[in-house]
Amino acid sequence: MQVHSSLFDPPHEVLYKVIYQMEKVIIGKRDVIEKLLIALLCKGHVLLEDVPGVGKTMLVRTLAGTVDCSFKRIQCTPDLLPSDLTGSSVFHQHNAQFEFRPGPLMANLILADELNRATPRTQSALLEAMEERRMTVDGTSHSLPEPFFILATQNPFDFEGTFRLPEAQLDRFFMKLSMGYPDAAEELELLNRLELLNRLEERHPTASLRPVLMQEELTALQKETSRTHVDEAVKSYIVHLVNATRKHPAVTLGASPRASIALLRAAQGRAFISGRTYCIPDDVKQLAVPVLAHRLLLTPDAEMAQKRKEAIVEEIVGAVPVLARSYAPAQ
Repeated sequence: MQVHSSLFDPPHEVLYKVIYQMEKVIIGKRDVIEKLLIALLCKGHVLLEDVPGVGKTMLVRTLAGTVDCSFKRIQCTPDLLPSDLTGSSVFHQHNAQFEFRPGPLMANLILADELNRATPRTQSALLEAMEERRMTVDGTSHSLPEPFFILATQNPFDFEGTFRLPEAQLDRFFMKLSMGYPDAAEELELLNRLELLNRLEERHPTASLRPVLMQEELTALQKETSRTHVDEAVKSYIVHLVNATRKHPAVTLGASPRASIALLRAAQGRAFISGRTYCIPDDVKQLAVPVLAHRLLLTPDAEMAQKRKEAIVEEIVGAVPVLARSYAPAQ
């Protein structure tokens, strides 16, 4: 599929339109928005973990209002069944045949709200969809639409009625992001914007959003991102970082080869958003924490000492040397 060449001249301009549109609703979270777009460009799923009320669901709804793709929201609860996600086959007596009625997973953009409130059985229904981009219902495999992007939220502090995500599922999330509290100026601007919306009789902050990125354009951008050049020195740097997580004394289970692939793809995404056709080590450094930290399993001693996975990854990034050279492709 061909997209008008001006879309990529420079390639990051259309993405800045998306960022500008999202910042009309999400205040002071430019870094989180950019990382979310990087994951979208790299076809990677995102886990949003943070305290309630900081805008996790609003962030996803804003993205859905900005990108012209189908959107479904799943509120995860302990009584949610796998068929509530995948859909089911319904028998019709008039023709004595089963008809498949798809569930919310048959959408481009999916919000799985409070994922850790769903039972392990229901969580496992997402594994095939996240990794293989298909689902199996009554023995029949159904391909999921393209693009396909899952954003899941969870509250790290509310443990009653929740089920911990297993390492195998955490490893399938491309990134884990946190919104964090706004500062005083940002929170004041939030209140002022809500007051303005009330005057305009807007029912929701996302009501005025209009798509600025079409589905065909997103697919083309994803293909362009995957073609971003990655020098052998940058690949070697990624491998050394991931290997260092496996040897760290506070880590009992380091990052997998899937993490190496994710970090390489994330570096390509950051380079593309920055308007470059090649990756540099700083792309890897800036994304090492959101890509690697959630994949680590700490030792019991490290857990008791309340060591943070993010701090361990930052320590590794600071310790692994970078080869100074030109990273642009040879002309």
